[in-house]
Amino acid sequence: MEKLSKPATEAPAESGTAHSFACRVALIGFGTVGRAVAKILCEQGTDSVRVTHICNRNVERKKQSWVPGNVIWTDDVQSVLNADVQIVIELIGGLNPAEQIVRSALEAGKSVVTANKQLIARHGPDLLQLAHRRGCQLEFGASVAGGVPVLPALRTGLSGDRLHGIAGILNGTCNYILSRIENDRIPFSEALEEAQARGYAEADASEDLDGGDARAKLTILALAGLHTRVIPESVRARTIRSIDAVDFDYAAELGCTIRQISRADLKAETLFAEVGPCLVPTDSPFGRVQRNLNLVLTSGQYGGDMAFLGAGAGGDPTAVAVVSDVLFVAQNLSGGAARKIASAKVSAPAISSDFETPWYLRFFVRDQPGIVARLAQILAEHHLNIDSVLQKPGFDKAALPFVITLELCRDSQLHPALEKMSALEFSLRPCLCLPILR
Repeated sequence: MEKLSKPATEAPAESGTAHSFACRVALIGFGTVGRAVAKILCEQGTDSVRVTHICNRNVERKKQSWVPGNVIWTDDVQSVLNADVQIVIELIGGLNPAEQIVRSALEAGKSVVTANKQLIARHGPDLLQLAHRRGCQLEFGASVAGGVPVLPALRTGLSGDRLHGIAGILNGTCNYILSRIENDRIPFSEALEEAQARGYAEADASEDLDGGDARAKLTILALAGLHTRVIPESVRARTIRSIDAVDFDYAAELGCTIRQISRADLKAETLFAEVGPCLVPTDSPFGRVQRNLNLVLTSGQYGGDMAFLGAGAGGDPTAVAVVSDVLFVAQNLSGGAARKIASAKVSAPAISSDFETPWYLRFFVRDQPGIVARLAQILAEHHLNIDSVLQKPGFDKAALPFVITLELCRDSQLHPALEKMSALEFSLRPCLCLPILR
């Protein structure tokens, strides 16, 4: 960020006692979420926190009349980091310069609240350790599932349990697209265009569609709930782009629908983790989630299963999560408490996507005699058992979709068979292979 020609000066202290014990808060980033955070903090009129600085590029164009007159507006990040503030809110997103800003604030002993999923997914364990060493806090409840308080629940409310599994619908864009295809049987391209027109998807929605966004969030959930250090790129992510309206027809025949599911199961020294489209029962919690909602399910040794549902994106829901973290930090600071999250042991397990599940295989073929027999032969050669064969009438024989479902098998067993089947002369498209979650 560029520096102002004239360095900002500290806001004058207000008279009276209303703010004498309030935590001084600096907000870096005044976009959609930052603006909503500032509005909540300014309109709430809480005695526990006071916004003293707002930092953003082109700051003169960002100023708002509802912000108190004694708040300093600046585009000089360093002046904010040097100021006498106790809490820094980072809402600029991305890795650079956000990582250095957060590290510098923590090194200076300032607590940090962030909604930055990419930062926490890649550097969360190190930053938590840094906060622990410097006697301050790092809170990131808004980095996953927006306004759904799943991360605070994992780090406090469920900390007495021993969690071994987390699964979720973590990307509202994908869930909106898939539920639109399900409800109206429209093409994927039409559902994507509608999501972009409504502001649910970016012009380049690759990070959502191909699983990168959900993978980063799953990494954070694994850190907070399973105490595991996971590099996001070590988790396999499968795209939803290949889902067709006909897949919902066949899924319905199986009592299922299709959702992008992020899942992580900790077994001994291995974390089984993956993000991608899956068949889920229509009457299950995942099957009932529509539009752009998020859902997280946790499984614990003592507490059993828990569910968290709500709006996963948007300025106001995310801002609520940010402000909640700010108030939590302020409460701890006013009481002289320092939360020692970083003292929890974080392991670095082996990462695997080799889940054992039933499978849904959808083929598009040029119809001819012997297709099912040839595919069954290949599956038998790889010791894979067919559960059912589904072929709906009324489709063009030149591009015929049909489905084979398989009994339980591992991913590693299945893919050699898929490679062999993809080379068959009647195959028109790569086989769509989806796990069936029960």
